[in-house]
Amino acid sequence: MIKAGVVFVDFVIMNTLLLLAAKYLYLTGIRYPPYFAANPRQIVLAANLAMIISQFSIGSIIHRRRTGIDEVFISVSKLCLMQVAIMFVSVRILGESGGMFQFMGLFLITESAIIFFVRMVEKYLIRLFRQAGRNTRSVLFVGNDPSILMLYRSLISDSSTGYKVRGYFADQLMENCPQGIEHLGTMGQLNSLLERCSITHDKPRALLQPGEVDVAAIDELFCSLSHDENEQIVKLMRFCDKNIIHFYYVPRMSGNFLLNLQPEQLGDSTVFTNHHEPLSHPFNRFVKRTFDIVVSLVVCLLMLPFIPIIALLIKRQSPGPLFFKQARTGLNGKTFTCLKFRSMHVNADADKVQATKDDPRKFPFGEFIRHTNIDEFPQFFNVLKGDMSIVGPRPHMLAHTEQYSDIIDKYMVRHFSLPGITGYAQVSGCRGETKEVWEMEERIQKDIWYIENWTFWLDIKIILKTALTLIIPDSKAY
Repeated sequence: MIKAGVVFVDFVIMNTLLLLAAKYLYLTGIRYPPYFAANPRQIVLAANLAMIISQFSIGSIIHRRRTGIDEVFISVSKLCLMQVAIMFVSVRILGESGGMFQFMGLFLITESAIIFFVRMVEKYLIRLFRQAGRNTRSVLFVGNDPSILMLYRSLISDSSTGYKVRGYFADQLMENCPQGIEHLGTMGQLNSLLERCSITHDKPRALLQPGEVDVAAIDELFCSLSHDENEQIVKLMRFCDKNIIHFYYVPRMSGNFLLNLQPEQLGDSTVFTNHHEPLSHPFNRFVKRTFDIVVSLVVCLLMLPFIPIIALLIKRQSPGPLFFKQARTGLNGKTFTCLKFRSMHVNADADKVQATKDDPRKFPFGEFIRHTNIDEFPQFFNVLKGDMSIVGPRPHMLAHTEQYSDIIDKYMVRHFSLPGITGYAQVSGCRGETKEVWEMEERIQKDIWYIENWTFWLDIKIILKTALTLIIPDSKAY
């Protein structure tokens, strides 16, 4: 219902723009294409067919329960670009192109901006709708593995998702369990409910006791049991299939990491690897490297006029070099020299001690460039050299690599990828000083997730989120 409403509004916006363009385009000074004026019905038909194809191919993601603003922006841009491109090609096939380029360019920009704005309004209305208890999804957990807690926090972190967690069944209580997730009973009690709760016609529903959960009435069941409990897992899957419930198996934690094995085909056999790396494919590496070089060249050229100004401000407040050079751990554990604009007074602890919130080593302008991430800009030269990428796990000091590789499992896995100027962990709230080991563990988990889930569009999303910090500095950036 929500998706249908969103799609309907898209069509209304597009057709309204076509109507307004036919009447008021002269105000912009751009000529309305003669063929459009002479054949309005054909143009409206072509535009609507193009929108239908685009909606089927790309569609809207606003109805999904976890969508960020960056995802919405990318989705709208792709939708409008495809719709305008198909419309343009359709008219060109008819042999008419007079005045089209300017018109279609303006139409694309206007349509994209308006639909994106409307998407934000729709997202807000959907949030209110779900917060009011409508369009919700009832969720049940099975198991007490820590991975359940990670999933629970993810589901409830945004109330607009509309997830309602009923609780969990497990033989033992979950450690560090928040109050919002209730222990509903043991596996034996769950099995009893599975036998009594059913929507099949050949077996009447049993009356539930006060406080018991109607298992057949939930929408999604998340299970995180060990593989030696396969009979129980199969029983749950059969029950879910029979009662039209979505079943999900949640990978269990191994140490501090999810045991998330990925399938790969080896001859006629299917094997599972603990690390799936999209960037192991040559084409993906080519796309990422080409993007890195093009963007870095542009940024470096734009940065050149500002370097003398930055150098003057740094020199006036703190004697010493313009650039801070530090040995850090890069791809495959190799050491490289990372560049930054110097933001601290020259000190002997630079290679051993992290910056803190009120660090006395920082000078005023250095504090500013750290807050706005301007100090990281020289690393675009590192990108051109091939030591870094624009997006990737942040490179750590050698002292930290030595320290944490001994105490954090899979710490070195993050070095399967080129280090980045920005990264998924940084835009997900994991930046700044790491006072506790668990803070670094969380950062490493996100670094590994990025390596195993890389896409070009993920890089674009991370870059857009990082760009926002130039306007709205991160509170943890010190």
